[in-house]
Amino acid sequence: MLPKNKDKDDIAVRSRIQVNTSPYQDDVDFSPLDGIERNHAPLDLVSMADLLRNTFVYPPHSIYRNVKVATTGFDPGQDMHDSPGFHYPFQSVLAPKRPPPEAVDEESLLQAFHQLLCDSIAQSTTGMRSPWFFQSGGKDSTSMAIALAEARPDATCLTYLGGMEENEVASARFVARQLGLRHEALVCDPGRAYDRYLAMLPRMPLLTADFAALSYADMATEVSQRRGDGIIDAIGADEYFGTPVHSKERILAMLARGVRLPQALFTSKLVSNSFRLCFVLATLQMDEFERYFPGSRFSDAEVDALFGWNVSTSSRQRLETFRADIQAATSKEALRRLSLIIVGSAHVAKGVYTARAMSLRLAQPYLDEGLRDWVFHRVPADLLIGPGGVNKVLMRKYISKHFKELPYVKAKGCFRFDLRGLARQRYDQVYAFAEQTRSVLPGAQQWLETHRNCLDNKYFASKFYLLAITLPWLLSRMHAPKPSPHVEKERMS
Repeated sequence: MLPKNKDKDDIAVRSRIQVNTSPYQDDVDFSPLDGIERNHAPLDLVSMADLLRNTFVYPPHSIYRNVKVATTGFDPGQDMHDSPGFHYPFQSVLAPKRPPPEAVDEESLLQAFHQLLCDSIAQSTTGMRSPWFFQSGGKDSTSMAIALAEARPDATCLTYLGGMEENEVASARFVARQLGLRHEALVCDPGRAYDRYLAMLPRMPLLTADFAALSYADMATEVSQRRGDGIIDAIGADEYFGTPVHSKERILAMLARGVRLPQALFTSKLVSNSFRLCFVLATLQMDEFERYFPGSRFSDAEVDALFGWNVSTSSRQRLETFRADIQAATSKEALRRLSLIIVGSAHVAKGVYTARAMSLRLAQPYLDEGLRDWVFHRVPADLLIGPGGVNKVLMRKYISKHFKELPYVKAKGCFRFDLRGLARQRYDQVYAFAEQTRSVLPGAQQWLETHRNCLDNKYFASKFYLLAITLPWLLSRMHAPKPSPHVEKERMS
C-alpha cells in the first residue's frame, strides 16, 4: 500500500509507461509523458551509459526507468517492461523470391517508385502550410527532392554546412534550383546550435545523443524562426534498400575484440594527436557488433570511470535482446543492416524529439509501409545492391533521369557538425554541467580535465559532444535518480 501522502502524480510516475515510437505511424503520442520531469521520474542510469557508449539508448528502454518504447522490430502489443521479443522481418534473406532483372521493365519500376514516393510525401505532409526539407547532397535527399518538386513544390530546402570536410551546399543548391525549389543554407555555429539545443531541452520528451542531434536542433530552430510549421526528412531508406559492407567495415569488425587498454595510452604524445590511431585502438576495445554503430564513443572502461561503478556490463547486457537476430544473420550485410535498425531508432528519434520540442510537424516519407513493402517484394536484388557493393541502384537510376553527375556520387554525405569548435567554444559550460552532476557522474570532471588539451582531435571531441548532450539533460531531470535494485547490486559489487 502506498503511503497516504503520495498524490496522484506520484502514482502516475511510478506506473509503467509504454510509448509506441514506430516510425511507420503518422505521429508518436507522447502525452503519457506529460509532466514526467516535474514529477521526479526515476532516471535510468544504464540508459545514460548506453548513450555514452553508443550514442543511443538500447530499445525498448528509455532514459526513464519506468518508460519503455516500442520501436522498429518490437510488437507494440507486447509489454515492453517484461522481456519483449525483437525480430526484424525485412532482412534480405527473408525476402520472398524477387523478380529477376530481365523479368521487369526498368522504366515501369522507376515510374512506380516515383509515384509511391510522391504519394508518401503528399500523405505525410498533409496539413503542413510551410514545410522545410532538410536537404543534404546525398542520394536519399536528391531522390526526395525530385519527388518533392511534384508533390510539394512549395517546400523550402535547407542544407546544413557543418564543416569543410564535406561541403554539400553547392550540390544541394544546384539540385533544388534545377527542380524549381527554393533553397537556403545554414552554416554551423556550434555555440549557437548548443544554445538552441539547451533552449529546447526542457520540452524534449526523451533523449538521444545522435551525432546529428545538435545540427538538427539548429535547423529546426531556424525553421521555427522563419515561420515554417513542418520538417521533411529523407531518413529511412537504408533499412530496406540494404547496406553493403565495404572493406573498411570488414577490417574494423575483425579488429573489434573487446579488450581493455590502459586509458593513459590514448593521452600519450604518440597517440593523442592522431585520430586514426585513436580510432583503431578504440576499435580493439569494442564488441564486434557494436563497432557497426557510427562514431567515436566512450569505451567500457571510460564509462565505468565516469560513473564510478561497473555500469558498462549492464549496458552491454542489453544487446542480448537482439542476440537471436544477430546469430541468425547470414552475412556481414545482414549484420550491418540489423545494426542500422537498432541504432536507427536513435537516428529517427532525434527528429521526432526535436520536432516535438519545437511544436513542428515531421514528415519522413521514406518511412512508409507501402513504399517499403514494394521495394522489398517487387524490386530485383541487383537494383538494390549492385556488383561491387554499389548501394541503392534503383535510386541512382531514378536520379540519373534528372541529373547525370553530382558530387555525392563520389562521396557519401550527411549532416556534419563542428565537434572541435563546440569543444573550443563551450568547454567551460560543459565542465560546469559536469560539476553540477557529479553525484551521478563523478568522473566527468576528471575526464574533461585530463583531455582538455586533446579536444582538437575529433576522436576526443566526439566524446566531449556526448557529454555536452547528456550532462545538461541529466541536470534538468536530476531530482533523485535512484538506481533500480539490480543496478544497485551491480554498483556495490
